[in-house]
Amino acid sequence: MTIRVLVADDQAMVRASLRVILDDQPGISVVGEAADGDEALAMARALRPDVCLVDVQMPGRDGLEVTRALADASTRVIVVTTFDLDEYVHEALRGGAVGFVLKDAGPGVLVEAVRAASVGDALISPSITLRLLRRFTRPAGRTVQRLSAREIEVVRAVARGRTNQEIAAELSISLSTVKGHVSIVQAKLGLRNRVEVAVWAWENGYACGGPR
Repeated sequence: MTIRVLVADDQAMVRASLRVILDDQPGISVVGEAADGDEALAMARALRPDVCLVDVQMPGRDGLEVTRALADASTRVIVVTTFDLDEYVHEALRGGAVGFVLKDAGPGVLVEAVRAASVGDALISPSITLRLLRRFTRPAGRTVQRLSAREIEVVRAVARGRTNQEIAAELSISLSTVKGHVSIVQAKLGLRNRVEVAVWAWENGYACGGPR
């Protein structure tokens, strides 16, 4: 099954570069390019891509507005940007993005992010995301009793940027069990995706051996 991708960036050269990288990959196809936020929303609604790559700064609606609108429509959004600013990335994650990639991170990271998003997973880069989350960490206001010990272990692993496969290996459980725990945690905490789980863990002191 081919992963259909929409690319939104105000620079034609960037759009062309992303298209070349993605179209060269088996099972991935760029189905459209948008030069501004309004065009991105219109094309996303018309083409219904599996994944949208969205830049932060674009004419019209910026990438953060586009991210919120598309996430509300259950579209998987990855922010791809040159702006390594905590405020931008934190707002993107809060808006429902399932990951973010710097434009100079390399083709491999971009492709990995697209493949992860297409299956409902998220790319959380330890080199950037964990730095961001630590800066926004605040002491937990209360201990959440609803999570089991195993669910807390999974939450901590997600906050450290581990993939489902890595969590399964670390905890000696099956991949399907990991996915089940992540889904249950999201339902219990009212979160939309694993990126929000990571943000919640850091903000509430669970990421580094916090509340039990």
